[in-house]
Amino acid sequence: MTGDPHFSPARLRRARIAIAAVFCVHGAVTGSFATRIPWIQDHAGLGAGTLGLALAAPAVGAALAMPLAGRINHRFGARPALRGLLALWTLSLVLPSLAPNLPALCLVLFVYGATAGMSDVAMNALGVETENRLGRSIMSSLHGMWSVGALLGSAAGTVAAHTGVDARLHHLVAALVLTAAGLVAVQGVLDLRSADEAPAPPHFAMPPKSALLMGAVGFCAVFAEGASLDWSAVYLRDVLDTDAGLAAASTTAFALTMAVARLVGDRVVDRFGPVRTVRAGGVLATLGGLLVVGVRHPAAALAGFGLIGLGIAVVVPLAFAAAGRSGPAPAQAIAGVATITYTSGLIAPSAIGAVADATSLVVSFALVTLLASALVVGASVLGRKPPVGQSGGGITGQAGPAGRDEPADIRP
Repeated sequence: MTGDPHFSPARLRRARIAIAAVFCVHGAVTGSFATRIPWIQDHAGLGAGTLGLALAAPAVGAALAMPLAGRINHRFGARPALRGLLALWTLSLVLPSLAPNLPALCLVLFVYGATAGMSDVAMNALGVETENRLGRSIMSSLHGMWSVGALLGSAAGTVAAHTGVDARLHHLVAALVLTAAGLVAVQGVLDLRSADEAPAPPHFAMPPKSALLMGAVGFCAVFAEGASLDWSAVYLRDVLDTDAGLAAASTTAFALTMAVARLVGDRVVDRFGPVRTVRAGGVLATLGGLLVVGVRHPAAALAGFGLIGLGIAVVVPLAFAAAGRSGPAPAQAIAGVATITYTSGLIAPSAIGAVADATSLVVSFALVTLLASALVVGASVLGRKPPVGQSGGGITGQAGPAGRDEPADIRP
């Protein structure tokens, strides 16, 4: 809340810039890694099948480690926890390129995913806290900054790959630069600490039912995202018989509309609210899916994938924000949503391939369209209020004025 004496408007604006920078750094690690996957594959001597197995390890590591983030936040406070977890994530970038074989690569990617997941939960929890105290939506633009970071990291990785730089050197330099940038950025975030009498969250616990419902909405959006990113170019090439350049443009159309929508999405959310925004997004994504599977023309497919990206762009940020307001354990709820969405991102590409093998890619994207339409129905769970006495939005879990949680110890 901007009226809180601990947080002046200027302090909150600085905190918003700082947490946005954290999201950008987090995304840059992902972009840096993704561009060197072919080098890592050759270095470890892997085929396509074994590489796919290894690339499942980060999601497994993230899913298992995410529930720990809430306990780390409770033990050390939001800023120190984020500082440590983000540094572990940025430094873990050096590990994959060192792996000489499949077992080693699976192990280091498990660690890589675990640090990614825990830092993801910590930064989203702090993003929700900052949003609540500002009194307006910022989560969409924060996730937009993650996309910007991923683009910057991938651009640098593309240059390194094109010039023949060894991935071990590239990732070492990138890890050091991003670690330094992350440490500087974290200095500006809000330092929220749990009250001394607040019980520590469990090491592992099932997320509350409300978080499962919010995660299900996020699942639909992330499934459509993963399917479109990985299979849109294949769809244009194989189903619509386009050339490689036009096929690649479909992925660009999707990614571009999604990034732009996230960067400007907060204004829409502030005006229309999360439920109507997600419901309208579900309609747009459904229309996009219908264009893809129903019209069967390259121009319609490009427009369709663009509409899917536009429609689902703000769903995951709003699911995180809703989880952070859903009850007395926001970090636990955010971890639950994050685990479900990570799982969706893991299974979507392979599920689309399996359905295509059994039927066709058209049927696969009919499934994507069906899940997009589910957003229209499921949007209402993102606007539910927590029970009286269990208002979310605070790391401490103490009910504060105006239905918000206020920390017992706040350090600028």
